[in-house]
Amino acid sequence: MPGSCPAFVFACFKRVERFGDRLTGAAGPFFVAAAALLFVAGTLCFLDVILPTIPWPWLSVGPCMLIIINLFAHYYFVCTVSPGFAGDSPQRVGNGFIWAKKRRTHGRFLTNGVYWSSHMNVTPASTTKCPKCGETKPERTHHCRVCNRCVVKYDHHCPVRINQCVGLYNERHFVLFMAYVTLATFCFVVLGWSHLFVALGFEFNDTWEHRVSPILFTIIYLLCIVMCLAIATMLAWQLWSVAIGETAVESYDHEYYRKIATSRGETFQNSYDLGKLRNLQLFFNVGIDGYPIYTLFLPFRVPPYTNGRSWARRPGLERHHGVHVGEELTDEEDN
Repeated sequence: MPGSCPAFVFACFKRVERFGDRLTGAAGPFFVAAAALLFVAGTLCFLDVILPTIPWPWLSVGPCMLIIINLFAHYYFVCTVSPGFAGDSPQRVGNGFIWAKKRRTHGRFLTNGVYWSSHMNVTPASTTKCPKCGETKPERTHHCRVCNRCVVKYDHHCPVRINQCVGLYNERHFVLFMAYVTLATFCFVVLGWSHLFVALGFEFNDTWEHRVSPILFTIIYLLCIVMCLAIATMLAWQLWSVAIGETAVESYDHEYYRKIATSRGETFQNSYDLGKLRNLQLFFNVGIDGYPIYTLFLPFRVPPYTNGRSWARRPGLERHHGVHVGEELTDEEDN
């Protein structure tokens, strides 16, 4: 009887949480449409008000347009590219013009699109069965409550911006999208501050001679300030997670593993952490045996270095050091 009250409260919270998941999932398309509308309005304000007044247009117009194209392209990719579900076949690299061309390499392909070279220690992923959907899933795969499916290298579900999970196949586009949103809003704020004073009526000698209304420009300008600060913070955290070789979900798991290892006098080592520079190269699939560095600045599709059925690991490690068999957290902990 004493334990029935906490159990009832916990069950109530879980019901509220599941209702919130369904609500955000249903409202996701409206969030995506609102975000797209905001990007379009901001672009129109920039093209109509700010761009014609930028000095040295022969030098500045090109980079500005490239930022805009990258922003929309990566937003489109992150919304339309499947994150990679455990039950689906691995995605194949396309041959269209949107796909980047891989440089000449000295390694070789293993089965199912996993690339191996002397620069990487690639080992097959262990598999388990999901207690929620019954799918056989490789390691680094987690069950999404909103999608009700297992996502390979699941990071998080994002209903506000993309209305789907961020996983193996679209996480690169997600990070680049945040980078270009941060860059675009920063440029808008820095280059548009003088126009803000005119829009607010503080410059009495100047008149507002633009198609965009001054009210809309002011609203977009203020939103750019907020978005720049917020998304820059998220981007910094996301890049740090990439640099240390973990996802958002794994960051919580690894903290738990560190406590277990410390209690035994051991040290936890993340087997996916190959060093910050190498982790970033593998994530963006550039550098040694990857794609050219210009793919970070042009809106090409670039596949991950693996399909999630094998992973590059620290030399000498086949699994995390400091975590014994059977101690790994699973999605069953969420029940």
